[in-house]
Amino acid sequence: MPDWRGNNRLDSLRNIVADGRVSLMFMVPGSNTVVRVNGTAFLTDDADLRARFEKKGRQPATVIVIEIAEIYTQCARALMRAGTWAGVDESGALPTVGEILAEMTSGEEGGAAYDQDWGPRAAKTMW
Repeated sequence: MPDWRGNNRLDSLRNIVADGRVSLMFMVPGSNTVVRVNGTAFLTDDADLRARFEKKGRQPATVIVIEIAEIYTQCARALMRAGTWAGVDESGALPTVGEILAEMTSGEEGGAAYDQDWGPRAAKTMW
């Protein structure tokens, strides 16, 4: 992940150097599906790696190299309770949680039935 110039807050980079554990959360507006990635990371200023991220003649100062340990979906209930996306999934091309589970388990878990049952299952345990 390229370390592009931003607000010059170095907290996350300092944390990576001190500890190495990282967690990324991916959210797409309109979707209650949140994907979490946990692993370890290190920083590098390797010229070849930085060059892979070149944009408009500029390269990042460093690159964060992440080794993924686990990927999972985060519970959507908090987004649903808050009405973050007003319950409308406008993401369109994103895979559903059921589709992700089916792919990860070669069809043994997840799928259309999981997705279809999710709304009523979540509603029963929302509060």
